[in-house]
Amino acid sequence: MSETNAPLLDVRDVRMHFPVTSGLLGRVSHHIKAVDGVSFSLARGETLGLVGESGCGKTTVGRVLMRLYNPTGGAIAFRPDPHDDTVHDLAAMDNRELRRVRDRFQMIFQDPYTSLSPRRNILDIVSEPLKLNGVSNPAEREERSLEMLRLVGLRPEYATRYPHAFSGGQRQRIGIARALVLHPDLVICDEPVSALDVSVQAQILNLLKHLQQAMDLTYLFIAHDLSVVRHICSRVAVMYVGKLVEVAPVDEVFRKPRHPYTEALLSAMHSPDPDHRAGRTRIVLEGDVADPAFPPSGCYFHPRCPYAVERCATEEPDLVDTGDGHLVRCLRTAELDLAGALN
Repeated sequence: MSETNAPLLDVRDVRMHFPVTSGLLGRVSHHIKAVDGVSFSLARGETLGLVGESGCGKTTVGRVLMRLYNPTGGAIAFRPDPHDDTVHDLAAMDNRELRRVRDRFQMIFQDPYTSLSPRRNILDIVSEPLKLNGVSNPAEREERSLEMLRLVGLRPEYATRYPHAFSGGQRQRIGIARALVLHPDLVICDEPVSALDVSVQAQILNLLKHLQQAMDLTYLFIAHDLSVVRHICSRVAVMYVGKLVEVAPVDEVFRKPRHPYTEALLSAMHSPDPDHRAGRTRIVLEGDVADPAFPPSGCYFHPRCPYAVERCATEEPDLVDTGDGHLVRCLRTAELDLAGALN
């Protein structure tokens, strides 16, 4: 075996099209293209933020990577061992094959109130992944679970309590402990702080950053709040109607976005500085997000784009590298001078 610099995760042209049936015979009339040709990579130890409006497909991407959905197409190359060139295509594996690597990637869910069983105590909840993945010794499961609770900031004596006895922030710590008790390489964070109070959000984000360093974790961080993404992510991927429209380092996107949709998202971002707010212009997009079942021709964003020209309605742009790994899906990138959030 040899050391490899290949990414931990390499997603290529992943698609998730949901069939819609109609009529008495239940024939497929069309498909909802929730994810339509998404490609990105994740380096070991990196945090990539996946952002966009509700319904853009970002949560579906996370569920496809976890294989909670079987993708319609594409490849998901997963390399959990940095000393081995072995590649697991998560998109092509059956359930039996997935069980062999399932412990190497886990998910933290959005809502700590619904993701924990109210009928099980905390020790049972956190130790369940160990039991499912072959740790048959109850004493070992308990020891590892209690250690994980300590790492997320919960006292071991809480282990016999039930979820209703905890606050939202504490419940999310329990969800984090459950996801990390197997010591995975990759963690899909599906809006893990959006259901929490702002003061608690900062605590959970700082905890995730600490655990990432302590356990050598790689995060895909799904969110709609760009201020949260800026706090925890090193790169950001912006999604619109099932497609990525911009991928770049976080500071670069915040300083100089290159896609009009990213500019609009940044203009709506809350700033605690009143002087900064006074100098910014909110971009209000016309119309609604396109229907992924019947997307518009050309650029999917053109009906709402303030910079759209005639060819935007007929030519579909590719996601291209504009320099230094900054990827953009826009026909007018070279012509536009867009405003960032750090101006």
